[in-house]
Amino acid sequence: MATNTNVTLMEQIKKMLVSSEDVTYQSFIIHGHSCVLVYIESIINVPIMQERIAYVLVKESFSEQIEEDWISKLNNGTLIPLPSIQTQSYEEAISQLVQGKVLLCLNEVNNVYMFDLMKYEKRAVTESQNELVVIGPQEAFIEDINTNLSLLRHKIKHPDLKTIRYEVGKYTKTIIYVVYIEGLCKPEVVEDLDQEIREISIDGNLGISYTAEQMKKGNRTPFPQFQYTERPDSVAASLLEGRVGILQDGTPSALLVPVTLFSLMQSSEDYYQSYLSASWIRIVRMFFAIISMLLPSLYVAITTFQSEIIPTDLLLTIASARENIPFSALTEAMIMEITFEGLREAGTRIPKPVGQTISIIGAIVIGQAAVQAGIVSAPMVIVVSITGIASYIIPHFELGLALRLLRFPLLIIGGTTGLIGVFITAFIVFGHLVNLKSFGTPYMQPLAPLVFKEWKDVFVRVPSPSMKSRSTAYTSRNTRRQKSK
Repeated sequence: MATNTNVTLMEQIKKMLVSSEDVTYQSFIIHGHSCVLVYIESIINVPIMQERIAYVLVKESFSEQIEEDWISKLNNGTLIPLPSIQTQSYEEAISQLVQGKVLLCLNEVNNVYMFDLMKYEKRAVTESQNELVVIGPQEAFIEDINTNLSLLRHKIKHPDLKTIRYEVGKYTKTIIYVVYIEGLCKPEVVEDLDQEIREISIDGNLGISYTAEQMKKGNRTPFPQFQYTERPDSVAASLLEGRVGILQDGTPSALLVPVTLFSLMQSSEDYYQSYLSASWIRIVRMFFAIISMLLPSLYVAITTFQSEIIPTDLLLTIASARENIPFSALTEAMIMEITFEGLREAGTRIPKPVGQTISIIGAIVIGQAAVQAGIVSAPMVIVVSITGIASYIIPHFELGLALRLLRFPLLIIGGTTGLIGVFITAFIVFGHLVNLKSFGTPYMQPLAPLVFKEWKDVFVRVPSPSMKSRSTAYTSRNTRRQKSK
């Protein structure tokens, strides 16, 4: 004989969901026994639920078969031809319900049957918005993690591509996957990531940046210790180098670890162009990365303290431009830099059809008006404009943001101590980078420590047949990438 425990189980489920008006209950009487179908219509596949479950239960309620046959068919899966799991815990049942499961509660059976019919609205796979390339794949990740995994497995068709699943967030229960190629990546990196993710205790995880910040070991550094990317081909290429990827449900981006400064200076298009073009672009990119951090502070320091090193004709031009300016070079630079940052942020927040126009026209109009009003000099507008353009050349936004942040203390130091202060601060930043590590990997490898054989893919890119080995920064096993011809 059945007990009343099952009635209590159903009552507990209804009690927990008493204020959830989007939960649907469908009651059935089958062979004299009542059962209830519980689901949330907005997150399940309703047509399949009606066809495979509800219709079958209605049909069974009119069947003349004995009860034992019905129960046995339900248990062995022949009654409802869908994969199911069973539980006797109302907490687990409710947890699965809000994740897209359909519950079948039998009042006289101490069990709840759960069928996975989850269905969320998702957008189609589109081209990358932030990592544009002229040559190469155009597809990008979306918010659905299963689609992202399929895009990645389409790139790497090998059984050594491994995934580890996690669930993070007390209320959001966000799904996270760690992906790597067994035999290529360092096992200690996977173990470190596993420990870091399991130790995350947070109410809600709404984006992969939440995960990165929870795991970030060096919270006192402005430099990113994770590489963000929205391109499946970038993740696939990084996994083949021995790196580890992190995918998160609800986020159209992935994280890559370990990371080095030089990996953040590389673009996926570097490998789709000829090696000569890619090498030249890399040199230009690194030059402008230095410009984006140091140019304003160098200009202010030289014009304020070391003007004798400027050629006479250029010095006279700068002096005549600043003749009626009421502010010091430092104040002038701070005004322009903060104004430019405000315009940049406004261009980001304004709707896309007008955002770029506002930021460009606003910079031109404000700059010209400021020069004509005698608030700032024309050379300062040029310096700040070049600096702003240089920051856009950096492929990865997080690195560009770090350099933009460092620009202001360098500017203040340059305006108060001159070139000596700028050089000392620059060496301090370099020393910080040398001592920085990302999951055990030196941030400046192969420059510090010095590994000459890995310079084939750092400042320039040699032809692909010449890159026969993987970087030891990412892998310590199977470093051979290709055979010699």
